[in-house]
Amino acid sequence: MEAKAQLLFSILFLFLVFVHAQSLQTYIIQLHPHGVTASSFSSKVQWHLSFLERIIFSEDDPSSRLLYSYHSAMEGFAAQLSETELESLRKLGEVIAVRPDTRLQLHTTYSYKFLGLSPASRGGWFQSGFGHGTIVGVLDTGVWPESPSFSDHGMPPVPKKWRGVCQEGQDFSSSNCNRKLIGARFFSKGHRVASISPSSDTVVEYVSPRDSHGHGTHTSSTAGGASVPMASVLGNGAGVAQGMAPGAHIAIYKVCWFSGCYSSDILAAMDVAIRDGVDILSLSLGGFPIPLFDDSIAIGSFRAMEHGISVICAAGNNGPIQSSVANEAPWITTVGASTLDRRFPAIVQMGNGKRLYGESMYPGKHNPYAGKELELVYVTGGDSGSEFCFKGSLPRAKVLGKMVVCDRGVNGRAEKGEAVKEAGGAAMILANTEINLEENSVDAHLKSYMNSSRTPTARIEFGGTVIGKSRAPAVAQFSSRGPSLTNPTILKPDIIAPGVNIIAAWPQNLGPSGLPEDSRRVNFTVMSGTSMACPHISGIAALIRSANPTWTPAAIKSAMITTADVTDHTGKPIMDGNKPAGVFAMGAGQVNPEKAIDPGLIYDIKPDEYITHLCTLGYTRSEIFAITHRNVSCHELVQKNKGFSLNYPSISVIFRHGMTSKMIKRRLTNVGVPNSIYSVEVVAPEGVKVRVKPHQLIFKHINQSLSYRVWFISRKRTGEEKTSFAQGHLTWVHSHHTSYKVRSPISVTWAK
Repeated sequence: MEAKAQLLFSILFLFLVFVHAQSLQTYIIQLHPHGVTASSFSSKVQWHLSFLERIIFSEDDPSSRLLYSYHSAMEGFAAQLSETELESLRKLGEVIAVRPDTRLQLHTTYSYKFLGLSPASRGGWFQSGFGHGTIVGVLDTGVWPESPSFSDHGMPPVPKKWRGVCQEGQDFSSSNCNRKLIGARFFSKGHRVASISPSSDTVVEYVSPRDSHGHGTHTSSTAGGASVPMASVLGNGAGVAQGMAPGAHIAIYKVCWFSGCYSSDILAAMDVAIRDGVDILSLSLGGFPIPLFDDSIAIGSFRAMEHGISVICAAGNNGPIQSSVANEAPWITTVGASTLDRRFPAIVQMGNGKRLYGESMYPGKHNPYAGKELELVYVTGGDSGSEFCFKGSLPRAKVLGKMVVCDRGVNGRAEKGEAVKEAGGAAMILANTEINLEENSVDAHLKSYMNSSRTPTARIEFGGTVIGKSRAPAVAQFSSRGPSLTNPTILKPDIIAPGVNIIAAWPQNLGPSGLPEDSRRVNFTVMSGTSMACPHISGIAALIRSANPTWTPAAIKSAMITTADVTDHTGKPIMDGNKPAGVFAMGAGQVNPEKAIDPGLIYDIKPDEYITHLCTLGYTRSEIFAITHRNVSCHELVQKNKGFSLNYPSISVIFRHGMTSKMIKRRLTNVGVPNSIYSVEVVAPEGVKVRVKPHQLIFKHINQSLSYRVWFISRKRTGEEKTSFAQGHLTWVHSHHTSYKVRSPISVTWAK
């Protein structure tokens, strides 16, 4: 009886603990960086704890509620609080802002050749020493250190400025780091208190920097992976794999887990990375656009920028929806995704004789169904999600031995394939839904044929790897689009880079699909997303920094934006589906690393200029303080800087109701050669007259800065249409060095 009572007490106790834990939420508390009470404590952690000690009256130890103490990315801490405690905390002096912890998602070889990088002397790799001496910090799912992409053969010693560590944990020791992979840490407190345990059929999660998902291994090797010969995925795309900056050092910050990436963990990683001494921060993650003063990544990256760190972020995979671009702060480089001219063709030969073009990395070997004619099925009806091929949604009797059509979206592509396989299907065709129609969409033809035939059939012909036969780059349809929702005076995304069918390193505990059921093992796999585009830019930023170590993050960004390509490899405009790509799809265009290393001129921006810019957006004093830790009077700043416009390398003009003209200023710094003369060339947006003064800039010295002004005069009558857009560009061309063409895209918006 006593044992029963003890058991009941234990169960009740555990239930009460569970309910208590459920009633607590994680919040990020931002404090005044010069709080008057801070000096009374021996450390920042003790100061942060004192706030919890003043509001927690339960039996909990306040230190058990403190998850992180932030010092560099932000002054403040992350803690678990009840509603009552939260209200008490908000009333305390020195508390600037309180934000709930938010969950963000990941934005999920040959590309270095496609971008024009080669080991030839005088090339971009040679000029930058392959990125030697630069440290790229990657915030992602961790790393598989045994991958050959992280070999330190031929790498120089770890830079003396490096202050990071190789944090030990599950299946990860300090010996897993080397001269290539110089540091690794993991941040799981926010994830741990917010997430239920993973289900038994998910991949085992390592409580360490070790990667159990593959995404982080893939992105970090894309940015700075070592040269690996004979790399391929199941025989496809064979060749030498290497990152954009194969000589750069890599530091890993694991912030993403099976349930996503929590902002408290991300901010903790940025906080430590700033102190560790990284030069570049690469974040292939994010959410939807939110105001900058509520955005942990925007706040942390402002502090990183002040420390001279370039922050590169994925634009997101919510395209082609307008204004879906995320990570849109002007001090962040925001990256969209483009295609390569490498294809893995697969032809669907339908029973009516028509052929439809698709792609597949399946090698077409060792399968009795490969190349055979099969019956086509598309299972719809009910609410099981069978059209998306959810796990368990496909009746075996309907799909056994057949070719199953699955709609894109909701669940992962590999999961759809596994669902078809489990139900006994012989093959799968992934079809785009209407919102995701690709430029050569064939899905309507396929479904039309299926609807018109009683027993539709098809067979798939696999074509291996084909390079150079298709137009590229083109904007990936999934790549998030501008204009920026919260800051339309800055053109976003900034730039595009390869993000479709990217081959890079992969963990040895996972099959190429990333599913637990996949027993195949590979050193490399293919992935698509702005997640893949982001580390291309991070690696190229490392090259630029190595070649120009004194440049600011703004200068590095300017070099990439003003030298970007707007034509594909055939010399025709970069496409977006079946139309030429606009600035809200591709920003300045496709990155050109060879030109970006030596751009001629740059648009530089000082941290104080970003603050004046925030004032012009109408942000309040407290909102600006939350982002920048600067207590400023916007009235005074705007008065001192009349007619201010941020010295951004692209130009975005908004004509609000009743406006007919707008003047902007820009300042260029000579980083090319002395005694240079540049003349301006303008392609004016339709409906706008553009005047530039002066027409010519004469630079006598290196690092000399000169300014110019641009007047935009609207020729449209106010009240015409609702909102409309036009685009053009402004280019400064060197009189002798034909390679120096400093191009700024122009976006013009007429708003009601």
